[in-house]
Amino acid sequence: MTRIIVEAEVRPSENKDKVLQAMLNFFDFERIKEEKVGISLVVIGESSTLKSLLRFHRALRDEKILDSARKYLYKGVSGNSISFMLNKQAAAVRRISFVDNENESPLGPIKVRIEYDDPQAVIDWLTPKTAKGVPLWENPIPQE
Repeated sequence: MTRIIVEAEVRPSENKDKVLQAMLNFFDFERIKEEKVGISLVVIGESSTLKSLLRFHRALRDEKILDSARKYLYKGVSGNSISFMLNKQAAAVRRISFVDNENESPLGPIKVRIEYDDPQAVIDWLTPKTAKGVPLWENPIPQE
């Protein structure tokens, strides 16, 4: 089963539409919902297909950050899921910036969780190994 969950907190000083756009810069969703958490709102995008990661896949190549992204994805593997966080402000201007903890993103991070039976296949598709920054191969999107 494939499941992509992307969420970001909308702080009181932020515009909900801009936060959602930061998420949409890299991910497509089948469903978008909002949850109230204390005084904040959390925007959650969900999808049941790896195709929702195609923009993220392209951006990793455009920004030439495959090697560092691969390390972040591996750090986030737990069972059949991959979790990582992106800087929300960087995402708003279409830049990928991974963060190690929530404090690295002053307005809170964008949290991403990819659930798939074979996380290794997803990592190899998103971030293939490189030689001098050039991918050694390009895998097709994993079958669902």
